[in-house]
Amino acid sequence: MSKKNTKYIFVTGGVTSSLGKGIVSASLGLLLKSRGFNVTIQKLDPYINIDPGTLNPYEHGECYVTEDGAETDLDLGHYERYLDAPTSQNNNVTTGKIYQTVIEKERKGDFLGKTVQVIPHITNEIKRRIKMLSKQNYDIIITEIGGTVGDIESLPYIETVRQLKWELGEKNSMVIHLTLLPYLASSGELKTKPSQHSVRQLMESGIMADVLVCRTEHTIPKDQRAKLAQFCNVSLDNVIECKDLETIYEVPIYLQKQNFDDVVLKELDLKNDKEADLKDWKTFLKKFKNPKKSIEIALVGKYISLQDSYISIAEAFKHAGASLETEVKVRWVYSGDITADNIKETLNGVDGILIAPGFGDRGIEGKVLTAQYARENKVPMLGICLGMQIMTIEFARNVLGHSKANSMEFDTSTPDPVISIMEEQKNIVDKGGTMRLGAWKCSLKNASKLYDIYGAKNISERHRHRYEFNSDYLQEFEKNGFLATGTNPETGLVEALELPDHPFYVGVQYHPEYKSTVATPHPLFRAFIRACEKK
Repeated sequence: MSKKNTKYIFVTGGVTSSLGKGIVSASLGLLLKSRGFNVTIQKLDPYINIDPGTLNPYEHGECYVTEDGAETDLDLGHYERYLDAPTSQNNNVTTGKIYQTVIEKERKGDFLGKTVQVIPHITNEIKRRIKMLSKQNYDIIITEIGGTVGDIESLPYIETVRQLKWELGEKNSMVIHLTLLPYLASSGELKTKPSQHSVRQLMESGIMADVLVCRTEHTIPKDQRAKLAQFCNVSLDNVIECKDLETIYEVPIYLQKQNFDDVVLKELDLKNDKEADLKDWKTFLKKFKNPKKSIEIALVGKYISLQDSYISIAEAFKHAGASLETEVKVRWVYSGDITADNIKETLNGVDGILIAPGFGDRGIEGKVLTAQYARENKVPMLGICLGMQIMTIEFARNVLGHSKANSMEFDTSTPDPVISIMEEQKNIVDKGGTMRLGAWKCSLKNASKLYDIYGAKNISERHRHRYEFNSDYLQEFEKNGFLATGTNPETGLVEALELPDHPFYVGVQYHPEYKSTVATPHPLFRAFIRACEKK
């Protein structure tokens, strides 16, 4: 298929936010990819931040990092996990990015003599960003519009979709509207009125929904489905039910049973006789739902009350666990509650511990106590990013005798800054997009646990950090048995540490969870789970 024939699917949401547009988009992408189409998915976020990198995880959940170093919305993680393909900075666009680009053009004089307005300048820039991915010769580009129809913030995006539908012509684009059918327990019925109003609001913006995907707790009765079709101007076959399911990984199968992919291909006038091959996906689901073993891992972090903050780690456990036919139960532990008096009780019975990433000094001492507990009691432990740094601080204090050892992030005057700010970060003032981000090379030492896990000497993993292991202490660490088994081949930066005389005590500066997908579970998570099983 030539670049000119790229088809566009726009996914909008109505009634309420957080309905699962990302999961529906990812599921559709999987179905279309399994039928032989080259598909990608992008997210348009209506907030004015340039990216979610400076947002508190409580505000927006996890900040996902792409191979090329973009800090993006967590939905891009779902896209990658379902499509088993990397995304890029072009797959996530924010209002902040749009306005920044337009204002920079205005300052350069690109619009000289013109009054810069939302229409056409902002909408033209949104169109440019949407079409940018078509240069990579995708057959289909799915674009998820963040927010809810009717939001002030979303209006420029909705207007852009209206313009694009007209410009692209018949059968080259379509709109899928995700909506909610609330269930009234008192009367025992699903209500369609909110969805009708949502579609009407979309029509007032000049857009007609081609397919209606309805989130619901219960099966939609035939008469309700017919009512939705009639009042929302879609054919009966184009009213798709999206029921609450046990796991998000069941959604593609559930949608396929309703011929969702066939409906979409028909709307886009795409001929395809190939059946969606979801054999591997179904195998994963079968193993995930019928495990032969069960383990419990304590995930110790500072954003535990919002588990979306660690969603990639939670999903990586599912991928690796299913591949080993092991159920991974996660015990969510807030590090701020851990004390020397209660740590044994808090972590009692767990088969393994993961110290999660994060920023700031809240809950740090609880994490240090956790690392000490795991090291001394031979409990398998994996430290990710800040987790590795915590393991470094704990070892320096309790093994090397540097009682005041710390990270410069938490104590700038520490006499033993075993974690220091990276040299290239010292003069940086701006917070957004300035960390060490994206994929970096790492060389693994022969005869190390990590070398055995990866089965390779040279690997590449994604990063998101500003502080690093202070190499001034490296000799002392290694002399006492905590070995740097992974380093950046160009800078010598320590990327991984491990204790050889421990069942599993590994800290990595990078984020392995970002590269775990259903099709390719991450080997480090598989190895960690295996170690937990042995315990």
